[in-house]
Amino acid sequence: MREWRPNSRCRSRGAEMSGKIDLRALAAAVTGAYDNQVVAEIDDHVVRLSVMTQPYYWHSHPGSDEMFLSLEGGLRIELPDRTVELSPGEGLTVPAGVVHRTSPVGVRSVNLTFERADAATVRAAAPR
Repeated sequence: MREWRPNSRCRSRGAEMSGKIDLRALAAAVTGAYDNQVVAEIDDHVVRLSVMTQPYYWHSHPGSDEMFLSLEGGLRIELPDRTVELSPGEGLTVPAGVVHRTSPVGVRSVNLTFERADAATVRAAAPR
């Protein structure tokens, strides 16, 4: 069995390696219509906490898949060929380069996103 050793490339915002990240408290502190903050860095990826009360613009990430995990409310993900609605506890991965737009289902959505730390966000026109 391997001995556990801290990885210096695994960091959490506002927490030591052995500390907790209080996602509920971070989400509760958001008062604006949209907030997207990095809560952890793992190797070459980040985990972001996203809180929204309005749709985000159409966009893609050419060099990175993006995985969404709904935590509170619901999350609508519009894709060129379909729309997927996630309930809390459900997730979906959007492949690199696929144009998409997210919006809350209901009044407010809280979700986690997982993507490469260097992922570029490229605005896109809405698909026809």
